[in-house]
Amino acid sequence: MSVDFYEVIERRRDVRAQFTGEPLDRGVLMRVVAAAHSAPSVGLSQPWDFVLVTGEGTKTKFWEHVQSERETFAAGLSPELAGRFAGIRIDGVMDASCSLVVTYDASRGAPHVLGRHAIADAGLYSVCLAIENLWLAATAEGWGVGWVSFYREDFLSELLGIPEGVRPVAWLCLGPVTHLETTPDLERHGWRQRLPLDAVWHEEQW
Repeated sequence: MSVDFYEVIERRRDVRAQFTGEPLDRGVLMRVVAAAHSAPSVGLSQPWDFVLVTGEGTKTKFWEHVQSERETFAAGLSPELAGRFAGIRIDGVMDASCSLVVTYDASRGAPHVLGRHAIADAGLYSVCLAIENLWLAATAEGWGVGWVSFYREDFLSELLGIPEGVRPVAWLCLGPVTHLETTPDLERHGWRQRLPLDAVWHEEQW
C-alpha cells in the first residue's frame, strides 16, 4: 500500500469505537511490530518488548480494571466535566482484533547505555518512538490503534507476568477499523481543542 507519509500522520487517530474485531492478519501484525522494532533508541539499547494479548479472559480482567480507574478519574471531576466525560469512550479492549502491551527494560544494555548517562528517561523516550512507529505503520495498513492509559502499572505487570524492573508503558488496542474519524474524539466531544502550531512555536529562546 503506497500512502503519502504526511497523509498518514494526518489520518492517524486514537481509536476507541471503530474496531471491527476481524480475525487477526498475522502478516500485517508482524509488519507493524517490525516497524516499531526499527525505531531509533538511545545507545541502540532497543529497551522495548511486545506482549501480544488475544485471550478473552485476560482482556476482560484488564477491561474491568480500566472501568474501575475510569470511575476513580470521574469522581474527581466537576459536575460539568463529569457530564462531558460520561460521553467519551476510553478504550476498545473488547472490540479490537488484538492488544499489544509495550514495555520498557531499563537494564537492557546497562550499565553503559551510550547517551543515557545525563538523561535517565532517554530509554523511555525510545520506547515512545517505537510506539509512534507502530502507530503510523498501522495507519498506513488501514488499521487503528488505541492507547489505553486508565490502568495501574502494578496491576498490569501482575496480570501479564511482566518481570520485576520492566515497566509496562502502553496497552495498545490494535486491528482493522471501519474508518478513522477526521476529527479526534476529544475535540468532537468538546473535551479539549488542538492548539495551533503558532501557540507552541519559539525561536532562539522561549
